[in-house]
Amino acid sequence: MTDAPANTSRKWRPSLSLVVFIVLSSVLALPLFSLYFLKVYQNQLIQQAEAELIAQSAVLAAVFRREVEAGIPPGIALGKPVPPAAQKQSGEPYQPIWPRLELVNESVLPPRPEARPPAAPADPAFITLGARMMPDLVATQHVTLAGFRLLDPHGTVIAGREEIGLSLAHLEEVNEALQGRFSGVLRVRISKHDQPSLYSMSRGTGMRVFTAMPVIVRDQVAGVIYASRTPSNVFKYMYEQRGKVIPAMLSMIVPTLLIGILFHRTITGPMRELVERTNLIGKGDRNALRPLRHHGTSEIARLSQSFLDMARRLNTRSSFISTFATHVSHELKSPLTSIKGAAELLREDVDAPDMDDEDRRKFLDNIIADADRLGTIAGRLRDFARAENPLALGAAKLSVAVAGLRSAFASLDIRAGGALDTPMRISEDNALIVFSNLADNAVRHGSSKLEVSAVRQGNRLLVTVADDGEGVSPNNRAQIFDSFFTTRRDSGGTGMGLAIVRAMLDAHGGAIRLIDSEKGTAFELTFPVADAVPSS
Repeated sequence: MTDAPANTSRKWRPSLSLVVFIVLSSVLALPLFSLYFLKVYQNQLIQQAEAELIAQSAVLAAVFRREVEAGIPPGIALGKPVPPAAQKQSGEPYQPIWPRLELVNESVLPPRPEARPPAAPADPAFITLGARMMPDLVATQHVTLAGFRLLDPHGTVIAGREEIGLSLAHLEEVNEALQGRFSGVLRVRISKHDQPSLYSMSRGTGMRVFTAMPVIVRDQVAGVIYASRTPSNVFKYMYEQRGKVIPAMLSMIVPTLLIGILFHRTITGPMRELVERTNLIGKGDRNALRPLRHHGTSEIARLSQSFLDMARRLNTRSSFISTFATHVSHELKSPLTSIKGAAELLREDVDAPDMDDEDRRKFLDNIIADADRLGTIAGRLRDFARAENPLALGAAKLSVAVAGLRSAFASLDIRAGGALDTPMRISEDNALIVFSNLADNAVRHGSSKLEVSAVRQGNRLLVTVADDGEGVSPNNRAQIFDSFFTTRRDSGGTGMGLAIVRAMLDAHGGAIRLIDSEKGTAFELTFPVADAVPSS
């Protein structure tokens, strides 16, 4: 006894619509996530902020240099000497400073440390210089939104809104500039106000760009332009560029929606309808055996067609089994009743003998005849079951089947011609069953001659089987392949011979049909051609 198949576990599984929705949402959100996580545009904005600070600092450095040369006496000590080679390389007239800060490659420094008291106060001459440049710094900051501080040769703030008189020499970037080299760093930004995250994003990133540009006078560091600015946030930048971003977003959203509609039209809709049809067919609704309204794709069309064909076959098989069982019970009932009646009479005759030998022999003959009929029906049922479920296809030649017919039906004059050695895609045993039933049918209808001819047409073999018997009346032509239909029941006919032939051919991809004949009955059989006959 085999175990019943286990039901599919009822754990949660995503629907096809949900999977499609998630995939489309992921595709739609991918550009936005790449903007935020990969920092592609953020790096560009950081370098843009650095480049602007470099340009602005260069202008202020030129003013600072001019003020030093004009207002600082030569006797006042400047900063660290800078070799001319460090100021000009390879004799190039231009020495551009390129932005190099990248959020991916550079490590972000902690927040900027607080200013410290200087080791010594700034020289009054530099304090006066800072006072003269202070209006320029304020005007520049109003336009650029950047923060500027002017440092003397020792890193003390001499101009700026805050921290005047304090030292920034301990900062990495300032110390680098005091050595005569430009420096730029990224530092964590400290907000003066504790704001929600969305507000923070609209204000800018969580980092700030700091640049320190040295001012070289008389081959010495005369001061530092220390600038800082928060780079634009990606979302703020997108808002500022909304005239371009909105069409770009629509160009992503609209195709995504169209893809979703296409998926629903071609996949999820037909699949859902196919599931509904399955439930209806399972409940016995024959009206559900019709094509889907929309197939969507060719694969779903083939799937639905295969499913409907299978459902139709199962429905036909169910109806056939019901009819078949009714016919079998009817066919077996008559001989069983006759055998039972004869046996009861013979048993009564044992108790009170009043039957002569002739009557007793007659009843025994009836029992034997009915038993033979039951055996014939059983054999035909076995052949019919074998035709419905063939064990193997094999390959057979018509010449071998004809030789078997001549041996089994000696009373028939069997003549054969044509492509008799073309291999048919059917086993030799099953081929003999097919032609034996046709020969038996011919004998029962008074035939003395059977003609078999074969013609190959491509990958098909057309076999014509004709006899010279009584033929088929017009009224019976539509029923001769029905199970248990026979006009020779009195001579032992079971009405299953042609049904067995048709079922056997259907199972092997062939067919049979009744064709017109001047005399007797003629059938045209179609067999698939086998590639080769297997060696014995």
